[in-house]
Amino acid sequence: MPSTAHSSRACLFMLFQIESEMKGCLDFLRCIYDVFGFSFQLHLSTRPEKFLGDVAVWNQAEKQLENSLNEFGEPWKLNPGDGAFYGPKIDIQIKDAIGRYHQCATIQLDFQLPVRFNLTYVGKDGDDKARPVIIHRAILGSVERMIAILTENYAGKWPLWLSPRQVMLVPVNPSLEEYAKQVCKRFVEAGFMADADLDSSCLLNKKIRNAQLAQYNFILVVGEKERVTNSVNVRTRDNKVHGEVCVEEVMARLTRIRCSRCRSAEEDF
Repeated sequence: MPSTAHSSRACLFMLFQIESEMKGCLDFLRCIYDVFGFSFQLHLSTRPEKFLGDVAVWNQAEKQLENSLNEFGEPWKLNPGDGAFYGPKIDIQIKDAIGRYHQCATIQLDFQLPVRFNLTYVGKDGDDKARPVIIHRAILGSVERMIAILTENYAGKWPLWLSPRQVMLVPVNPSLEEYAKQVCKRFVEAGFMADADLDSSCLLNKKIRNAQLAQYNFILVVGEKERVTNSVNVRTRDNKVHGEVCVEEVMARLTRIRCSRCRSAEEDF
């Protein structure tokens, strides 16, 4: 295994690449959180009391992270002594629906695993082997926590691109069930989460209400007129009625809304 001095020099060499890598991580973070509609806070967590590695490497790494945060252009705070034992990190906290902050994402530098596993690579000069630095990048953090925050943030009304219940087909009477199933199949084949309510014991208004309570983004009612014209009658979970629209046009609009990842699909229809 290389000496400690050699490992420290190699790590110092690698640190000059950290700023560009961190810029990519932070830009990715902002892109993801903008899609979800979250604001966030940044914290630079520095060397703890108990740590592994060389102090000079830690100091240089913390300076590089500070430079990356300054270049990123978002406000950040110093969190002294809260880094991991193996390297400094950037902690990201997002604000939930009632203003509380939760840590989800984190971007951490790790000098120790490459040493423990004796990882090296050949540098540009092709002569000396350099020691890599590992970047642990967790944009969502705990997936379970992120899902809980998203559920609370949207109050259960998932935007179309995230919704597990996007489209519900509702036939006016049992004679329209076959047409409802055909339209539902087309939406499923187009990649939508679509269902058809074929419960003949429920009245039309009850079916529509059930779909709204289940938070289907769009409820598509089909009657005899819609079957003849190859259309559907469109309404939303908030009971906004858009009226009769041909199936192809509905699919085109919903595909556009889904791809845009907007948060107000019902209003943008």
